[in-house]
Amino acid sequence: MLQRRELAAFRKQLLGWFRQYRRDLPWRRTNDPYRIWLSEIMLQQTRVAAVIPYYERFLERFPNVHALATAPQEEVLRLWSGLGYYSRVFPRTEKEALALPGIGSYTAAAILSIAYGAKHAVLDGNVARVLARIYAVRGDLRDATRWQSLQKSADALLAPKSSSDWNQAMMELGATLCTPQSPQCLLCPVTQFCQARKLGLADSLPARRKKRATENIVLATAILLDPRGRTLLLPPPTLSKNKSAHEQVSLLVSKLWHFPTVAVKTDPAAELRTHLNKILPASMTKEWLQLEPVPTARHAVTYRVITLRTFRVSVAQLPRVAGAKIIPLIDVASPAAHAISNLTRKAARAALESAAATGPAALAARA
Repeated sequence: MLQRRELAAFRKQLLGWFRQYRRDLPWRRTNDPYRIWLSEIMLQQTRVAAVIPYYERFLERFPNVHALATAPQEEVLRLWSGLGYYSRVFPRTEKEALALPGIGSYTAAAILSIAYGAKHAVLDGNVARVLARIYAVRGDLRDATRWQSLQKSADALLAPKSSSDWNQAMMELGATLCTPQSPQCLLCPVTQFCQARKLGLADSLPARRKKRATENIVLATAILLDPRGRTLLLPPPTLSKNKSAHEQVSLLVSKLWHFPTVAVKTDPAAELRTHLNKILPASMTKEWLQLEPVPTARHAVTYRVITLRTFRVSVAQLPRVAGAKIIPLIDVASPAAHAISNLTRKAARAALESAAATGPAALAARA
């Protein structure tokens, strides 16, 4: 650990660098906990450049927590769709913050420190990498014992009178200079304290994480299409007795509106037909439903690789299904038209672009 004088110098140099060179990001122009909470949740899922337009568009419609709390969930999800994280304000204590859905130790510390100046040190991937190099930490950083040790190091370094700037400075250092590959040590404001650099290990620390094995998933989805080019969308999934299969589909459709979809074990068409028999009204004769395959779509979500087997089902009239809604298929394919995941949009586009564009339903869908 750094001694008293070293620690004071470390803090002074890092904070000075951050205040001079930090990136101008919209959520850094405020200490409003709502806006900081929003940015942190969005940033959990994707890159800064991709988040900015979502952040600005979302705030334009929901400028404060009261506007968000009173808004219809459908509208909230529509503006959020595409980010990949879908859960709905913010308290002042760590205990209360951690009790909120989707809030973990990092997010709680980040929001409480940045919004309220609370003395909590953040530990995310960027900060862990900085600490691993400063202290020449070997091994898998995500090992539970090692991660706890890194948290203690982060706590010890925290500048208690400037916790907001300090946490942002540590994250900024990891994001811009102390990067995973080719760290820019010559530009680093605290390079003199870095044990990894002194030992010639800056390029090899931290140790690369073992990649999680790729999980291949096959889903089958049905696009029911009437002569007017309209289709049936089911509401966001709810809890099911068949948890494993249900949770898999629920996760992959991002808990949003979706086509009838089922996780496949062996036979996509047969298993999808069985699923349709369960969810469609008994008045509809399933025997004559023709499942016409359209081009297969592929989608990736973290370590999961999804093969989406899509089938178009032409019907004279769309059935009435509790909670479902009927909309033009072409609207499903349009970005941000509804609260729909990218996976569902890919299925809609595959159907629209398929070679079966000669039938009346397809022609109507393209109109």
